Amino acid sequence: MSQLITPVPAQPSEPRPPLNNHRVRRVWRKRLFALVSICAIVAAVLFIGIRVYRTIQPGAENAVPTAKVQRGDVNLTITANGELRGQNPQILAAPMTGGAELHITTLLKAGTPVKEGQVVVAFDTSEQEYKLKEAEADLAEADQHILQARAQQEAQEEEDRYALEKAQTDVKLAELDMRKNPLLPQISARQNELALAAARDHLAQLQQNLKNRAATGTAGVAIQQAGKAKAEAQALTARQNIEAMTLKANRDGYVSIDQNQGEGIVFWGMSLPPYQVGDSVRPGMAVAEIPDLKYWEIEANIGELDRGHIAIGDVVDVLIIAVPDQKFTGHVKDVGGTTGPPWNRRFVCKLGLDRTSPELRPGMTARLTITTDRLQNVLWIPSQALFETGGRSFVYIKSGKSFSPKDVKLVRRNEARVVVTGLHEGDIVALANPADVVKKASRRQTSAIQNLPR
Repeated sequence: MSQLITPVPAQPSEPRPPLNNHRVRRVWRKRLFALVSICAIVAAVLFIGIRVYRTIQPGAENAVPTAKVQRGDVNLTITANGELRGQNPQILAAPMTGGAELHITTLLKAGTPVKEGQVVVAFDTSEQEYKLKEAEADLAEADQHILQARAQQEAQEEEDRYALEKAQTDVKLAELDMRKNPLLPQISARQNELALAAARDHLAQLQQNLKNRAATGTAGVAIQQAGKAKAEAQALTARQNIEAMTLKANRDGYVSIDQNQGEGIVFWGMSLPPYQVGDSVRPGMAVAEIPDLKYWEIEANIGELDRGHIAIGDVVDVLIIAVPDQKFTGHVKDVGGTTGPPWNRRFVCKLGLDRTSPELRPGMTARLTITTDRLQNVLWIPSQALFETGGRSFVYIKSGKSFSPKDVKLVRRNEARVVVTGLHEGDIVALANPADVVKKASRRQTSAIQNLPR
């Protein structure tokens, strides 16, 4: 029998309490924060997308730089830096003392003003002072030897005079005895003859010995005098060396210190600094200079490629870095030999200033602009637009949207411009290898894609 289920009436739900102002503000605050977060994320995505798009697309930074072929007058110039020097300088070199090397004990700093007669360089004189003392001692000893030799010679001469007088007396006595021979027996007369002959022989022998002894005595004195002369020469040489080891200025001017040319241990491509106190110097090596400040010249090292374009007499515009408010002009005086390693061959170029200034000092840096030639009504392009390989000179000329190489003939060049033939005025040439530009753009594109957030 089924049971009758009586439905239970539903109880009415309780009414919601009304929202207060605090809860409303919390709800709206959460919604506003969520909206701002969404906007920030969208902005970041858009920014990254724009950056990636600009990187991938060939924009202005990826475009090949170009220039137009122009026609006009070209001044061919060479620029270089040089060092200001006085002409006809007084060279202060280490004296030829015969030693292996000298050591600097005094040296004025570069640029120091000096007066005539002022000491500029001095070397260690200890060795020469020792030699001087030795020579003076030898000189004193030689004087004593001379006195001794002369005394011995005088004593020997006195003894020889006595022996000579005695021998002469013996001869006279023998001659007197010979007068008695007519009255004496034959045997006694013969004895007197023999005695006279012996006395004469003794006198002759003694006279010869006296000459030899006199010559020997004179030679002995001369030997001692030669020893004295040698000691005097050694002492004089030492004094002269000591004096020569102090180098003085023979004119008013400024000190210029030379580069150390010693054989010290240096790395490849490096050089020793200028001479300083304590350095060793070989005899004959220049240590410092006193330039003649009435005349100036500039010495510059210029690349070997420009040697054929420079001629003696070329006009030079000179800017002294330390005196920028004054303009100077000069001319090429001399072109020296080429030196240096194969990858950096350079030559020395000397230039004379047309006028001087009291503000100039030795060692100042000068910026030079040498005008080598002036070409009129020629085609020229920037030097970056010319490419050379394997003896071939060519440019990348623009044709439509691409570039193609074209051979040209190089006429003249300088650091900024190249005069060529084989082009037309107005042609557009690339300032960089287009293939290299494309490779760089491709690498930037790959790098940008790899940096995309994942």
